[in-house]
Order: sequence, then structure tokens, then C-alpha cells
Amino acid sequence: MQQITFRDYIELLILSAIWGSSFLFLRIASPEFGPIFLIELRVASGLLILMPICLLLGKFKELKQNWEIISIVGLANMAIPFCFFAYSALNMGAGALSIINATVPFFTALIAFILYQQKLSRVGLLGLLIGFSGVVALVFDPSESSGITSKLAIPSALFACVLYGLALNLVAQKLQGVSGISITVGGLLFSTLFLFPLAILERPEVMPLGSVWVSVLALGIVCTGFGYILFYRLIARIGSQRAIMTTYLIPIFSILWGNLFLAESITVFMVLGVILVLSGVGMTTGRFSRIVVETSENR
Repeated sequence: MQQITFRDYIELLILSAIWGSSFLFLRIASPEFGPIFLIELRVASGLLILMPICLLLGKFKELKQNWEIISIVGLANMAIPFCFFAYSALNMGAGALSIINATVPFFTALIAFILYQQKLSRVGLLGLLIGFSGVVALVFDPSESSGITSKLAIPSALFACVLYGLALNLVAQKLQGVSGISITVGGLLFSTLFLFPLAILERPEVMPLGSVWVSVLALGIVCTGFGYILFYRLIARIGSQRAIMTTYLIPIFSILWGNLFLAESITVFMVLGVILVLSGVGMTTGRFSRIVVETSENR
């Protein structure tokens, strides 16, 4: 794994801004299309962008050789959690939704600890408690401007995060050596096939027109297609532990985009939630301790 460069930091910043905007686009498009139909459009458009790249790189054979586990990862990492996040977007602001999304490393570490006997230190356990206290801060936000209008919004988003954590563990344990483009294209392919009959049943009676389609295309092409390409390229260059630093930046960008384009308020409880969740993520993943070690070694 090579030394992280200025270019890598710029790409991390760009990826965080892109993935932070996905919650904005979900917030705009989900009420118009409905969660399932919207996500079918998202994964299908992402597939159209990435499938030709997969074929040109000669990675489709790799996809076919690992299709069973890739199909499971695709459902756990795309089809199902995307739909649950789209449902939550109907009842929660983009900023609050992105804060919930930042709990993914918690569940990744917890599932690795329970299923694969990965070590979880006392500091990591404390991080879990601190991080989830940030989620509690969102739940009990008394402000009407928090954007949370349903009691199911937060549990729905948390369930999606659990699935993300499961998928990341499956990739780490079962798909070592398999290229990111094969995993992503396979996930998009199986998600598109899985959601297609459900999307037909849940299609809007009147198809939306106008600028809302920009949000759909942005979700599929930019946030899913280009975003995953950039993410897996960063993993190859700087490793997954460094690439996951996007976790710290996505909520900041999402809150910013929600405030700028949807006039969503930034509440005290949201700021508190961000601080607690990201502090907990740093403790759970060991990021804080690694920073201390790296800093001391460089002095």
C-alpha cells in the first residue's frame, strides 16, 4: 500500500461530496417515484454505465465465477439498503439521514466481532456506545425542523446500515482478490433483476416530468457508477482503512447540500449527533489510535 498523496486527499474529498449529495437526490426523487421504483432506476442506470467498462476490462468472467456470493453482496449492499434509505428519505432530512449512514463502520466492526471473531477493543466498545448516543440525539431532537416525520425513519435507515456492514464483511471474507468493478457490476446486475418485478408493481401512476429526472440520473450515473469506480480505485491505491475516511466527511457535505438546496435547518441536535457518531466511528475502527501512533512516529 503506497503513501497517501495530495491527489488521494482530493479524490477522497470529491468522493465524499458526491456520496454526500446522494441523500439530497434521494430526498428530491423519492417522493416523486416511490422508494422501490426510484432504486430500480438508480441501479439500472448505474449498470448501463459500468457494464461496458467491466466488459472492456475483461472482468465479466471473474463476475461469473463468483456470481453466487456477488449476488448476495449485491442485495445486501445495494438493492435492499438502497430501498430502505429511499423510504427513510421520505420522512427524514438529507443531513440527518447521512448521520445515520455514518454508523456503517459500527455495524461492520460488530458483525466482524460476532461472526468472524475479529478483535474489538474496550475503546472500540466505548466507541459503539458513544456513536449510538449520537443516533439517540437525533431520535429525541425536539425541533420540528429536524425533518424526521415518522418513527420508522431511523430504524429503517439503521437496518440498511446493518446490511451494509454485513456486505462489507462478506466482501472481506469471501471475495478477496476479486476486482471492485466485478463486485460492483455484479451487485448492480443482480439488484436490477431482483427489483424489476417489484418496481413494475410500485411504478408511479403518472410518471414525473422535468428536473426530478436529473436527481435520478445523478444517483445512478454519478453517485453509483462514478462513485464506486472512484472508491475502489482509492482502495487499490491507499487501502480500505484510509478510503473509509469518507465516512467522516459525507455527513458534513450532506448537511451542507441539504441546507443550500432544500433549505433544511441545521439543528443543535444534528451537530451533536455528527460529533458523537464520528467520534464513535473513530474509536470503533481504531482510527484515532492509528492517528496518534502515526503522529508520534513522524515526530
